[in-house]
Amino acid sequence: MSRQQIEEELEQAREMGRWLSDEERDHLAARKQEERLAFEHDQQLRKRLIVLAGVFLLIPPLWPVSAGLAVYLLFPQSFRRLMVLAGGSLLLLIALGIGTMGVALALLWAVLS
Repeated sequence: MSRQQIEEELEQAREMGRWLSDEERDHLAARKQEERLAFEHDQQLRKRLIVLAGVFLLIPPLWPVSAGLAVYLLFPQSFRRLMVLAGGSLLLLIALGIGTMGVALALLWAVLS
């Protein structure tokens, strides 16, 4: 082990009040690796979306899409919640439309027979 690793392990032991077992240390290292990979993935996705928003700004009919991407890039959590709400509302609207059509067809059938 290098001196830096030993010092980091000593600092962790001081923070936790005990030494970590090998399994706990491996688990902690794996979790840090997963967090780092998730962060890098998010950074790459943001870069791609920024480039895409820039391309959409160059094409006037796609300005609303560019605005949506900009809002998503600025407020990702709020935008996701808004999209879930919009999707739920759309499903409810579709269900109400189907129900209304069913009632209208039932009334039409009752009147015609």
